Amino acid sequence: MSEAPITVKEGWILKRGEYIKNWRPRYFRLNSNGEFRGYKDAPKGKVEPNALNDFRIEKSMILKSEKPRPNTFIVRCFQWTTLVERTFAADSCEERESWIQAIQGVNATLENQQTNAGNGVKDDSDSFTMDDFDVLKVLGKGTLGKVVLGREKKTGEVFAIKVFKKEAFLQEDEVELENSLTKNRMVQKISHPFLASLEYFFQTSDRLYFVTEYVNGGELFFHLSRDRVFTEERARFYCAEIVSALSYLHAQDVIYRDMKLENILLDSEGHIKITDFGLCKQEISYSDTTKTFCGTPEYLAPEILDENDYGMAVDWWGTGVVMYEMMCGRLPFYNRDHEVLFNLILKEDVRFPNRLSEEAKSLLSGLLEKDPKKRLGYGPDDAKEIMRHPFFAPINWEDIFEKKVQPPFKPEIKSDADTTYFDRDFTQERARLTPPPAGTLATQHEEQSQFEKFNVYTDDVPLQK
Repeated sequence: MSEAPITVKEGWILKRGEYIKNWRPRYFRLNSNGEFRGYKDAPKGKVEPNALNDFRIEKSMILKSEKPRPNTFIVRCFQWTTLVERTFAADSCEERESWIQAIQGVNATLENQQTNAGNGVKDDSDSFTMDDFDVLKVLGKGTLGKVVLGREKKTGEVFAIKVFKKEAFLQEDEVELENSLTKNRMVQKISHPFLASLEYFFQTSDRLYFVTEYVNGGELFFHLSRDRVFTEERARFYCAEIVSALSYLHAQDVIYRDMKLENILLDSEGHIKITDFGLCKQEISYSDTTKTFCGTPEYLAPEILDENDYGMAVDWWGTGVVMYEMMCGRLPFYNRDHEVLFNLILKEDVRFPNRLSEEAKSLLSGLLEKDPKKRLGYGPDDAKEIMRHPFFAPINWEDIFEKKVQPPFKPEIKSDADTTYFDRDFTQERARLTPPPAGTLATQHEEQSQFEKFNVYTDDVPLQK
């Protein structure tokens, strides 16, 4: 029986909001197992209240700053596919140092425990370099790096390689980062036809590399932007594959929390691939809840905006938003001002074009129900309740999973390295990785050591289907 975690440090600090960037006092408790939880009031007695903020700090980096207010410290940690950043401020410089030392101490202890466990897992950092790949084209760019198309010389296989400069991790001063960066061991265990996979990870002195499955049919957002609206038949097909994938994740006690068109790609045959698992939350079964405020503003479920406990039903709200976009050609709720947008999501009734079938309106109404307990898919049957809806009457779910249903649209792909559906501004750029200038992170041992803990392994057993 494992020992209960010990509270290493606790006390009041200020935390800055992720979307509404105001400062709020929170009573935080740092535990020896890496849990870092924030409460509205200081816990009393042995009964621990529900945490307003709940995340883990192992494998994290900490930066000091005097902006946006004195005695600020920023905790950056990998959560699935995303580098998340949380910003705090202490009352004094001494109190800030105390928190930083406590977090670093827990980090070091957890790292030693993992090292001593001797699991014999494989670290790809020692077995791959970019010399093993021919860089073909640039697929995209972000704040911290780029995505390139690479062909592995030994096998001839084509991959999308996400390349991030370590220097940028330490220099970036943005308060909130939601850029997709890495996939952890959980993502590598995923095995489902409609979920994109990570092949392996490696790093050099100046960069991090994430070698992922290349899905070359383009984002569903791209295709919907071009076609303006999908037929109900086409939307039904895509949504059936989405429901199949989310059903699988939920069966593994994982909620996705970031359903949007930009995270849904098409493969060369026209089947979907869901990508970017940065906001996923593990160990959430039907009866479990969490309270972290996260997601993309236009897709946030009402219960998240209300800062209530929430569970798997947030994924069905996101699915409803995506389906509405497909069949109506617009978002169900939208305003450039996030405060106005959030108010619309919380209070405005959803409206439908007259051309939608009654079955489609019924499904969307069920998925976009503001009360999560009344939402379609909320109950213990989860996805099965959605699968039984009359809108999906033409669907054979076993055939969907086995890819026996012909997609309504097949991208025109000329080769495995085709980039037709990627932005030409990127793909026409010269594909090369520049060497780091002298004196950067590559030669700074103290900062380089911060990346030693970021290892990803590839010999885990896949999750069950």
